[in-house]
Amino acid sequence: MHLSLSRQVYARNTVDRVKHLSNLSLQAAQQKLRQFTCTGSEPKTVSFDAAEVRESLLLLASHSDYQLLGICADTVALGAQALQTYLKALGSEETPTVTPTEGPVYIKFNPKTGKCHVDRYIGNHRGVLVSCQSAYDGDINETFGHLPLDLFQVTEATHA
Repeated sequence: MHLSLSRQVYARNTVDRVKHLSNLSLQAAQQKLRQFTCTGSEPKTVSFDAAEVRESLLLLASHSDYQLLGICADTVALGAQALQTYLKALGSEETPTVTPTEGPVYIKFNPKTGKCHVDRYIGNHRGVLVSCQSAYDGDINETFGHLPLDLFQVTEATHA
């Protein structure tokens, strides 16, 4: 398989973060994240281990070219914070501008274009949709979520 230059750089940047996941298969990671899939109009309650969910997402992201992010949050501040923590965790240094909006919001970020779209959101779901995009059939092309908004918000005390 031939990797594009941007894919090679991304793979190098994420390989250290997923080295310890060698015992986790792609299928197991997909199953772990599929438990968050909401197909109905009502949010779903899921019991989960945050570290396992983070590891699963990072592993699957390392098998895609890039990830589109969609965030459903009660406020633009909560959504923007989730966007920044997910981008950082996924190895991006981008800091998109999030337009202030009152009330619940949907934020969509496309790293290929650098565009960030913010709109009012009237739905009941809260969380982050991560849509893994890949040019190759054998890699990950799937949307996961609604993942927790605070999945990557780890405090200093957690690292002690």
